Amino acid sequence: MKIIVTGSLGNISKPLAILLIEKGHDVTVISSDAAKAETIIALGAKPAIGSLEDTIFIQETFKGADAVYCMIPFNMAEQDQLGYFTRIANNYVQAIQANNIKRVINLSGWAAEVIKDHSAEGFFNDLKDVSVTHLRPGSFYSNFYGFIGMIKTYGMIMSNYGGDDMIAFVAPEDIADVVVEELETPSQGIKIRYVASDELTCNEAAHILGTAIGKPDLQWPALPAEQVQQGMEMMGMPKDLAAMLVAMQQAQHSGEIQEKYFQQRPVLGKRKLKDFAPLFAAAY
Repeated sequence: MKIIVTGSLGNISKPLAILLIEKGHDVTVISSDAAKAETIIALGAKPAIGSLEDTIFIQETFKGADAVYCMIPFNMAEQDQLGYFTRIANNYVQAIQANNIKRVINLSGWAAEVIKDHSAEGFFNDLKDVSVTHLRPGSFYSNFYGFIGMIKTYGMIMSNYGGDDMIAFVAPEDIADVVVEELETPSQGIKIRYVASDELTCNEAAHILGTAIGKPDLQWPALPAEQVQQGMEMMGMPKDLAAMLVAMQQAQHSGEIQEKYFQQRPVLGKRKLKDFAPLFAAAY
């Protein structure tokens, strides 16, 4: 198949491109960074360098594709997050329609039911005669890298969920495996699939990662939402994005997200948090 992969050489898209190429597919990787073109070519894929905001570029890049993997990256410089998500989702949908593409994998998230206004799922659901799989992965292992400075400064992980809150964590490589499986499996209509690698409480996750960095008593308390949002904004995050992330975290703390997750609980991937811990320790 001719497959378009968005997300440049990100945590999911790079291993996804490698897997698809190994299986003999014709892969084009979209990136806004021209400096990544050589690396994309070295993988065996075709680079398409341009902006996801460029409607014409997306339509031209999708031309002739059998399937597309769509994700919307966060944009920390964008003050109007809802407007940004809407623009990118519309560009994808228009390009899919214009090129009569029949198979779409949309990277969503396990909080999609909670933050519907900021989820792209609704845009893809309106496509006619297109098989769409919405992937709803849990919290990425790679997100822990963002806590390194916090741990070094404050000696703990801080968010507005924590403690005994159960979180579905996921390795980006396990998501890539699921994308390939979905692309190679016949499907009709709209499908929702949750993706996770490990199910742990925040305390259990903190102990695993803390042990790896010589801090087995590392704490992960749940802080008030207002305090977390204020901290995000002080670090320069747009208020709209900070509010969305805090709402997601609050829904994890309340168990609302987990309730939806357990209704369609997935088979867990093979990469566990203990396998990621040495990588975290090396980065720490």
